Amino acid sequence: MSKHEVYNEISQLLVTLFELDPASITPEARLYDDLQLDSIDAVDMVVVLQKRIGHKISPEIFKSVRTVQDVVDAVEQLIGE
Repeated sequence: MSKHEVYNEISQLLVTLFELDPASITPEARLYDDLQLDSIDAVDMVVVLQKRIGHKISPEIFKSVRTVQDVVDAVEQLIGE
């Protein structure tokens, strides 16, 4: 899966799960400030991502995630392992 495919998958996930406007989702968009997600939303996102990529995601990985690009990078790293 390429970085572009991972980004598209995460963007679609954000639109589907949280009913976000696709135009608001950019690599630089901050999950909590710009997209108005909260910690429960983040947990929901991690659960869905784990199912889609088939890897367990440790909470430590997502503690430092702040932007959509951070999520893409974290997922890409897990897929590469």
